[in-house]
Amino acid sequence: MKERHAPPALPLADRAYAALKEDLFEFRLLPGARFSENEVAARLGVSRTPVREALYRLEREGYLTVQSKSGWSVRGLDFERFDHLYEVRTLIELAALRRLAAAETLEAVLPLKAVWIVPASARLDDAREVARLDEAFHLGLVGSTGNPELLRIHLDVTERIRVIRRLDFTKADRIESTYQEHGQILRAVLSRKVELASTLLTAHIERSQQEVRRITLHMIHLAHNDGRKSAVPTAPKRVGGARKAKIGDR
Repeated sequence: MKERHAPPALPLADRAYAALKEDLFEFRLLPGARFSENEVAARLGVSRTPVREALYRLEREGYLTVQSKSGWSVRGLDFERFDHLYEVRTLIELAALRRLAAAETLEAVLPLKAVWIVPASARLDDAREVARLDEAFHLGLVGSTGNPELLRIHLDVTERIRVIRRLDFTKADRIESTYQEHGQILRAVLSRKVELASTLLTAHIERSQQEVRRITLHMIHLAHNDGRKSAVPTAPKRVGGARKAKIGDR
């Protein structure tokens, strides 16, 4: 019998990067929060070298800023930048709809139907899970085209707007409308009504973008508190064998 080997562990810098990004997306690190490399290294239980590499990577991606005297801080919400990203996202998804309309088969889209075209009693109400499924819906549409480069670009845009899209699902009515709108889009796609699907998709993304504009500091702090509460029952995460504390706790 062939011996199985465990997959190699990620380098410490990659693991620190993933831990920090999770803290950003789960609102344990809030916009404007300040911290030092030493603080992060102590909390993650690793040396400053992998932490610094992870932090500079996040800076290049637009999540953090660094100043020589005051250390690191989380970027504030730049709504003009988000508007640009939403525009790119819309263009990509509309291109995906046109490709799907010309595809020989739409079998790749069917798994999305099983999630979104369901009775009201089968719909989820957990904001985090619906936010995850919402991302999967839009990535699924793009991924169904079979164009890996289109999907790669869309995934990058998705990740850059994730922090504000998750805030969109803190309201119950947004969860309900997302189910309805996704269902309408899918029915149009499966019927190969590309113009209708495009109109519905554009309106859906625009509504989400408008909701993002209504995000307030109060909403962010509510999400922060919710993120901290949800982390309480879970076992501590480890990076390099040391306990990962919740960065952003004060």
